[in-house]
Amino acid sequence: MRRPMHRTALLPLALAPALLLGTVQASSFTVGLAFDLGGRNDQGFNQAAFEGAKRAIAATGGEVQIFEPQTLEEVGRGIPRLTALGAKVVIGVGASNNAAITEAAAKNPDARFVTVGYLPKGPNTVGLRFREQEGAFLAGYLAGKQSATGRVGFIGAAPVESLARSRVGFETGVKFACPACQIKSVYVSTTNQGFNNPAVARQLAAKLLADGADIIYSAAGASTLGVIEQIKAQPCLKAANLPAGVKFGGDNFKNVPRSAAEQDACAGDSRPTFFIGVDTNKNALGDFDRNPATLNHGLTSMVTRIDNAVYTVIKDVAEGRPWRSGDRSFGLSNGGIALALDQYNKALIPAPLQANLKKIEELIVNGTVKVPAN
Repeated sequence: MRRPMHRTALLPLALAPALLLGTVQASSFTVGLAFDLGGRNDQGFNQAAFEGAKRAIAATGGEVQIFEPQTLEEVGRGIPRLTALGAKVVIGVGASNNAAITEAAAKNPDARFVTVGYLPKGPNTVGLRFREQEGAFLAGYLAGKQSATGRVGFIGAAPVESLARSRVGFETGVKFACPACQIKSVYVSTTNQGFNNPAVARQLAAKLLADGADIIYSAAGASTLGVIEQIKAQPCLKAANLPAGVKFGGDNFKNVPRSAAEQDACAGDSRPTFFIGVDTNKNALGDFDRNPATLNHGLTSMVTRIDNAVYTVIKDVAEGRPWRSGDRSFGLSNGGIALALDQYNKALIPAPLQANLKKIEELIVNGTVKVPAN
């Protein structure tokens, strides 16, 4: 579904009117934020970057101008337009904005340019990059321990660098926990269109469930909503419908209360299905009956603290701190990556398993466990 396009007379390609946040000082400090496909509410990189920018402006004063592309061809076009508005900091989300960030930086040495997720070129640029493989490894370990079928799935938006790291990390974590487990990895698209196609993501999720996967890691931006919809429509796998060669192992969630509707839909020999979200905490989206006390279908979320990284870089520029160009890397060691544990999923991850996850996190941080990125 296409979002309504935000238009102005001067910039007709989806440049939204300024979002005035905090103390308005448009002439002194403007931040330009160009999204990738999926828009500001994509439950992924875009949304997290937007939240960080809003928080920074609330703290420093100024305004945020955003560019929200409607097609893949429009991604990147917002960078020169935001620069022309006099933005002191111009931020592009995702790989498709990276070339435009590098080009604009070369032409505007007095401004600061940032790419979220990738590394631009130039002394006035910085790349906010995340070691997604570390969090994905923890999520994979959890999936390997909690799967009842020994089959799990990975759905990525597209085979881009950051999602490739997530896929490898997840697969490695699953095998670390469960050497006999099988992982099937698929992508929504070969292009960034995969970040905003929930219909195809739902179809892929249905195929993975039919193949016996009971846990699906979804690194697909706004397309993840399609995965969640399929889990909602199929909250359990039934023994009678499992594919040949697949049998249930343990039942790790047998003591977690279920809603009456789920008890009815999953009567008999069955096991619940789960998604694992990424980027932002999506645990609440698995609370299909709006009761956190009953079984939730969001096993966890691998949270990428893009909001913190964006907040920090904007605040540094606004407050005149020395600029440090190049790669800024965030992972488990510096609060850039975390697994989400809250009221929605705490019953799904018993205390001994939480302790194991903490130990593994420490082993990753100190280098004892090395997580491959490719």
